[in-house]
Amino acid sequence: MERRLSALLVDDERLARVELRRLLAAHPDVEVVGEAEDIPGATSALRARRPDVVFLDIHLADASGFELLDEELGETAVVFVTAMPAHAVRAFEVNALDYLLKPVSPARLERTLERLRSAMAAQRPSGERKLTLEDRVLVQEGARSELVRVSDVRCIRAEDDYSRLVLANGREHLVHESLKSWEARLPPRHFVRVHRSTVVNLEHVERLSREENDSWLVHVRGLVEPLSMSRRYAVRVRELLA
Repeated sequence: MERRLSALLVDDERLARVELRRLLAAHPDVEVVGEAEDIPGATSALRARRPDVVFLDIHLADASGFELLDEELGETAVVFVTAMPAHAVRAFEVNALDYLLKPVSPARLERTLERLRSAMAAQRPSGERKLTLEDRVLVQEGARSELVRVSDVRCIRAEDDYSRLVLANGREHLVHESLKSWEARLPPRHFVRVHRSTVVNLEHVERLSREENDSWLVHVRGLVEPLSMSRRYAVRVRELLA
């Protein structure tokens, strides 16, 4: 489960930005958060959005893309995109992540994104931030993938080494991800364990009911059958729902 990578496109040619945006659209884990055609616009966008990566043309109308490196980029990676190969050596001297030649091929862009993903994974602290209800996560099931808003997950149930996500739209995904892994990142005041094999989103819980044997049932919106809740989890769930 990974958050989306945010990208800024800087190129003085609108059609070049359109083409790169089209290529990036084939990657569900990448989100273009802004565009700019010159250094002032790029500087403003960098400060406002703090993207993970900037795809930067070297030859801009009245400036060089290298001028943007005078700005405080923080953790933002730089990928130069240009029709001229002459600046490749300088690009890597300034620690650019990669150097793409126009026209950019999908296969070459994929390699760049893999480098970006690997670089970000290496930088990510072990105590990665918790997700919020408004975050989106990329859910992969075999060859199929879908961006899912965290708030739309009704519950997650463990199935051996897999977990089954039940979504608000009625769809389900069986993914190769442990329940413990999901629980470690989901917002703890909203997603709670009700059974050793089940985590529920309290935003979708309609009510709790108590059984004669002192066990509990959790009635989740959209589910035909209620979920069993172990007594050991009942106290915390009731406190959060109070």
